[in-house]
Amino acid sequence: MAHSSTLAVPLLFLALKIFRCGAEEVSCCYQAREYPICRDACDQLTSTKSESRLKHLLQRLPGYCPESLLEFWVCINSSLPGASKKTEGWVGLGCCELAIAGECRRACKQASSKNDLKSCRKEFETAFFSCVNRNEKGSLCCSYAGRHTNCREYCQAIFRTDSSPTQSQIKAVENYCASISPQLIQCVDNYTRSYPMKNPIDSLYCCDRAEDPACQTTCQRVLMTKSTDQEIVDGLIEGCKKMPLPQDPLWQCFLESSGSSNPDNSTNGLPATAVDGAKLHCCSKANTSICRDLCIKLYSSRWRGTTHWQEFDRVCEYNPLEAAMFTCLADVREPCQLGCQGLKYCTNFNNRPTELFRSCNTQSDQGAKNDMKLWEKGTIKMPFMNIPVKNIKTCQPEMWKAVACLLQIKPCHSKSGGSICKSDCIEILTNCGDHSKFPTEQTAETICNLLSPIDDFKNCIPLRKYLAPSPFHNIVEEVIHPCNPNVCPNNHVCEVNRKGCQPGQDCLPYLCVPGCKLGEASDFLVRQGTLIQLPVANGEMGCYRVCTCGPSGRLENCLEMPCIDVQKTCIVGGQRKSHGTSFKVDCNICSCFAGELICSNRQCLSEYSSQTDRSMFTGLPCNCADQFVPVCAHNGRTYPSACIARCVGLQDNQFEFGPCKSKDPCTPNPCSKSQRCIPKPKVCLTSIALLECEQYECISRSMSCELLPIEPVCDTENVEHANQCALYQRSKTLSYMGPCQDICRQQSVCGHNGETYDNLCAAYSDRVAVDYIGRCQAVGILPSNTSHPECSSVTCSPLPKNGCKPVTPPGACCPLCAGMLRVLWSKDQLDSLAKLNGGRPVSVHDIIYILRFHVSVPQCDVFGYLSIESDLVILIIPVDQDPTILQIEACNKEAEKIDSLIQSGSPTLMAHVPLSALTTSQMQLSLMDSSDSAKTILSSAALLLSLVVALSGFL
Repeated sequence: MAHSSTLAVPLLFLALKIFRCGAEEVSCCYQAREYPICRDACDQLTSTKSESRLKHLLQRLPGYCPESLLEFWVCINSSLPGASKKTEGWVGLGCCELAIAGECRRACKQASSKNDLKSCRKEFETAFFSCVNRNEKGSLCCSYAGRHTNCREYCQAIFRTDSSPTQSQIKAVENYCASISPQLIQCVDNYTRSYPMKNPIDSLYCCDRAEDPACQTTCQRVLMTKSTDQEIVDGLIEGCKKMPLPQDPLWQCFLESSGSSNPDNSTNGLPATAVDGAKLHCCSKANTSICRDLCIKLYSSRWRGTTHWQEFDRVCEYNPLEAAMFTCLADVREPCQLGCQGLKYCTNFNNRPTELFRSCNTQSDQGAKNDMKLWEKGTIKMPFMNIPVKNIKTCQPEMWKAVACLLQIKPCHSKSGGSICKSDCIEILTNCGDHSKFPTEQTAETICNLLSPIDDFKNCIPLRKYLAPSPFHNIVEEVIHPCNPNVCPNNHVCEVNRKGCQPGQDCLPYLCVPGCKLGEASDFLVRQGTLIQLPVANGEMGCYRVCTCGPSGRLENCLEMPCIDVQKTCIVGGQRKSHGTSFKVDCNICSCFAGELICSNRQCLSEYSSQTDRSMFTGLPCNCADQFVPVCAHNGRTYPSACIARCVGLQDNQFEFGPCKSKDPCTPNPCSKSQRCIPKPKVCLTSIALLECEQYECISRSMSCELLPIEPVCDTENVEHANQCALYQRSKTLSYMGPCQDICRQQSVCGHNGETYDNLCAAYSDRVAVDYIGRCQAVGILPSNTSHPECSSVTCSPLPKNGCKPVTPPGACCPLCAGMLRVLWSKDQLDSLAKLNGGRPVSVHDIIYILRFHVSVPQCDVFGYLSIESDLVILIIPVDQDPTILQIEACNKEAEKIDSLIQSGSPTLMAHVPLSALTTSQMQLSLMDSSDSAKTILSSAALLLSLVVALSGFL
C-alpha cells in the first residue's frame, strides 16, 4: 500500500501538478476531517501558489497524516494519473484566477464540479471555461498513462497552456505513449484535431516589426484577408520582396506567434516545455560542477521524474558551498519583501514594516503551527538527520515557536541564508535536546555546526528578536505594502501606484500590469514591454539572449548576445581578480567584469601623504580646483569644470562650456521639414564614441496627438497638456512631466547632478533630487575636507525634525535622509545591449525607471544621477515633506535590499536589461542607532501625511 512514509513522499511528489489544478482535493481532505493538522496540510496543498511551499508540504504530509487514515491515503494516491478517477472530479482551481467577475472566482474556489458555476456567464468568461475544459480533458487523457512517468509528463505538456500544441509536443506523446496506451494516443489526437486554429489577426502586431512601410501595409492586408499558413507566407514573400529569414524581425515574430517555427519551438532560446529562465540564471552561481549540471538539467528541460529533484536536494541543498545558488533560487521563488502582518500564530512577526521577509502569508503561518505539533512528538525530522528532543511544550516553548515561525516566514536578514545563529541553536538543543537519543558522537554543538555554522549577527538571524511582539504596533500605517501580499491575477505584475489617480477614478495604491513568465515552468513575471536577459537553454556560462515581453504575454524577438568570457581575470597590484568580484583600490570601489577592470574615479589621500599634499587636496577627481565653471559633455551630463570633464576621460571636442540645460538640441533643427524636433534630454551610460547620445526626438508633424497615450505635461505658463506631442504642437515650452501643480511655482533649484531646474517638479520629473534652492553655484567635495568655499554660500534645507544620520551625495553640498547606493557598471556590456536594442543608448533614466519597480512602499521613491566620480548614484528617499523615522528606515531597508541583489547578481534584478550590466554597489544608509531609532519612533506622534503626496502626478 502506498500510504507508508517511505512510499508516500515520491508518490505525492508526482501528484504536485494534479494538486495545482485542484483534482480530488475536496474528497481527500474531507477524509482527514477528524485530524485537524492533516486536514490543514491537505487544504494548504490546494491553496498555495508557491512551488517551494508545495514541495515542502508534500514532503512532510506523511508526518502530518497518520498511516491509519487508509481512506485518505487511498484517495491521495488515486489522484495520480492511471488510477481510478471520478470524471466529475473538480479540476478547475488552477483556472479560478482567469475568471473576470469576482463572484465567478469565488464560486470556482468553492465548487466541486462545473454544476456549481451558475454565477459564471459563459459568454463573458471564455478564458476561464476554456481552462476548465482543457484541464478536464487533460485529466482524462493522461490518466491512461498509468505509472509511466515519461508518457504522462509529455501528455500533460499538451494541456498545460492555452496555446496550440506544437508538432514536437505531439510527436513526443506518440514516441513515448504509443506502446503504452492506444487510448491515450486517440484521446490526445481528438483534442489536438479539435483545437481551434489560431486567428491570423492575432499576429497583426508583428507587422510593426517590418522595416519597410510598404511591407507593413502588405503584412496587415495579408493577415486580414488570408486564412491558411501557406497563403499568408506566399502573400508576405510577394508583398515584402524578401525570403523568410529567421533573423528578420518580422518573420521571427510571425513564426513564433504562429507556433510554426523550428521543430522544437526554441527560436527564443527557451524550449517549449518546463524551462525556467529565471532559475537558470542561478545555476551559474554553483560552486561545484555536479550541482551546476544538475541545476541546468532541472531548469532547462522537462523533468523525467523525482530522481533529479531528490539528487539535487541531497547533494546540493544542504551543501554550504552552494549557499549562493540557493539564495539566488530563493530570490526567484520568494523575493524579499518589506513588512509582515495578518499572522494568527506567528504573531511576534506581525507589525514589522521595515523588515524583509520571504514568505509572510497565511500558509506559512499555518505551516509553523503544524511543525510545532509534529515536533511535540519528540523528533525534529530533517532531510539529512532526525533530532530527538524533550517535551517542547514545557522546555522553552516560545523559543521553539520562534524557530518554527522563522523557518516558515523566512526573514531576509543580511546574508544569513535563513539560518538561526549558532549560539541560539546550541542553547536550545543543550537545554531541550534528548541527549540520550542523540546519534553516537553527536552533540548539540556538532549538530549546530551543520544547521547554523555562523554566529555573526550580521550573517545569521537572532531568535530573541522574535520572542516579543514588535514595538511598532500602533504606527505601522506610516509605511504600507500594497503588493504584499500580491493582489493581482497570476499573469499580472503588481506595482506600486506612483502616478496618482485622475478625478473620478478609483484610487488604489497598486497597479496590476500584464506580464510574461520567463518560461513555461516559471512563476517569475516581468511587465509587458520589458527587455529581458536570459541564459541560453543549455546553461553555457556567460551566454545570454535578450528578449522582449510582448503584448501576447510571451517572450518575443529574442536575439543572442556575444558571450561574456567569465574565465578572464583582472590583474590588480600583482594579484589576479576573477570575474564578478568586487574590491577596493585605495579609496575607490572596483569590480572585475570579463577581464575589464571597472573603478570609480575618486581622489584618494593616503595616510602617507605629505603636509603639502594635504593642504593642496580638494577631494575632487584629479584634485581639480574647487570651482564651478560648468561644461556640457556629449553624454548629456553637466560637469562642474573642464578639469573634471577631462579627468573622467572626455576629450576637449566632447564637451562645451555652459550647463546642458542651457543648450537647445533643436537649434539648429536636426529633423526634416516634415518632422518636428522635440527635446529629449538624457545622460547616457553607453560609449558616446560608439552610440551618439542624441538629446532630441523627431516626430511627424502630421501625427495626431489625440491617438497617443495621455501622459500629462505642464508648460512654462503653468498650462497642462495631454502629452508632449500636444504641447509642442501648440509651440509651447515644456516645464516638467506630469500634471501642473500649484506647489511647483517658478523657483529655481539645483539638482544633485549639478543641473539647474526651473522648479522642483522639473527636477523630480527628471528623477533628480534637489540639493538646494537656487541656481547651481557650487560642487561638493569629500566630507573629510573642511575647506569648501563654494558650498559655504549655499543654504541647505533643514533635515526632518525627527532626525537621522544623513548622507551627502557625491558632488552635493547638502546632506539628506536617504539610502544611497554608488553603483558601477560595465560599459562594454551596456554597449552590447544597446546594439541589440536598435542602437538606442542606455541612459541613467533607463536604470532608475526599472529600479523604481523594485521599491515596494509608496512612501519611498528612487532618484539618481551620474556622479563626477564615474559611478551611478542611486538615492531612495522618503517622499513626505517631514518623514517619520519609520519611513526613513523603510527607505534605507529598500536600499539595502537592492544593494544585496546587485552584489549577489540576483536574477530578480539581473534578468532586466539594462540592470544586467551593473557589477557592484557600495551602500551608505541614513540610519540612526537602532535603540535610538526605536525610542524616537515610539515617542513620535507623527502620522502618515498622505499616501499620494501632492507631487504624485510625476513621482
